[in-house]
Amino acid sequence: MTISITGSDAPPTAPRRSGSQVSLLALGTFAVGTDAFVVAGFLPQMADELGVTEAAAGYSVTVFAICYAVFSPLLATVTATVPRRRLLVAALVVLGLANLGTAVAPNFALLMTSRVLAALGAAAYTPNAGAVASSLVTAERRGRALALVVSGLTVATAIGVPLGNLASRVMGWRSALGLVALLCLLIGAGLAVLLSKLPGGNRVPLAARLSVLRNPGVRLILPVTVLGMAAAYTAYAYAIPAFDAVGISPDAAQWMLFLYGVGAVAGAQSSGRLTDRFGGTRVLVVGYAVMTCTLVAFGTLTLTSAVLPVPVGVLAFAWGASSWCQTPPQQHRLIAAAPNEAPLVIALNSSGIYIGIGVGTLVGGLAGAGDATWMFFSGAVIAVIAAVLLVATGRVARHG
Repeated sequence: MTISITGSDAPPTAPRRSGSQVSLLALGTFAVGTDAFVVAGFLPQMADELGVTEAAAGYSVTVFAICYAVFSPLLATVTATVPRRRLLVAALVVLGLANLGTAVAPNFALLMTSRVLAALGAAAYTPNAGAVASSLVTAERRGRALALVVSGLTVATAIGVPLGNLASRVMGWRSALGLVALLCLLIGAGLAVLLSKLPGGNRVPLAARLSVLRNPGVRLILPVTVLGMAAAYTAYAYAIPAFDAVGISPDAAQWMLFLYGVGAVAGAQSSGRLTDRFGGTRVLVVGYAVMTCTLVAFGTLTLTSAVLPVPVGVLAFAWGASSWCQTPPQQHRLIAAAPNEAPLVIALNSSGIYIGIGVGTLVGGLAGAGDATWMFFSGAVIAVIAAVLLVATGRVARHG
């Protein structure tokens, strides 16, 4: 996610109007988040209809995430001078059409192609939505505006994915993706009508955007983001078969996905405050410890015949919370390591998140989506590696 504060010095619109525009931008990030993760809600049906294994179908998440991470800095460079409203509307149109392509794809190859196009739209939309939101409000309200837009992604894990699972069971997975496409196009139309005209910015060469990687602190901290998200996502794309392996039927899995999402929101919201109080490294150590214990507990349950829906629900909540508590403390550590280049390191951290999601999904599917034991225990091992690397680099970030 490449964030530039384009137009941040432009005079904001009237508070009421700017508030509605920021809310609409947040709906757009909700649509992006739902699109990115909704496959987890109907993976078995999609794999069955396309004639591929569930592990192969899960790689559609890998392709989306890796392409997002790669395209984000490239698109930020290429589209730097494009007016913001035009860019955001175009991004949502691309995302909507890509979802329609996924919904009607007759085979797996075309579905994967459509996921690449969806990643293009998402990579163009999310970073610029945050930058535009910050430019629409006064300086003292920019933090809240940015938080609202970014919260669309975490809320999507709480609501969008379970709703996608429900829609797929009622109407089929293709119709569920069609609804996501419709949402993208409707929000795009709303932005075309309601969003203020904002100019593009100055073109910044890609080499300049990536120059911050010469900072040794940044180079040491970013791999923690990749490993942490990889650990969290070894099983998430395969959530339906994974929950089935611990005694939760596909029909009941939507409630576990909902609890995961509630945990994700709680973890993201609380970790920011805890980071301010205790420092990013301490918060992350606790987060990785919780993640490791949670994934080990899930893996152990797969080796038994016990059906324990309440403990599984608690574990699903902890899984979501430990997965999404990582971003605020990692941003804190990166900004402390490169205080004069905060927008760039936040952007690189976001790319690291999606690389981690892609890697985790790839690792989770290596033994096949039917091997939930592998998915959970491999995630736990990666979480331990992330924690070790975190401790080893803990002194790099000032006040980390």
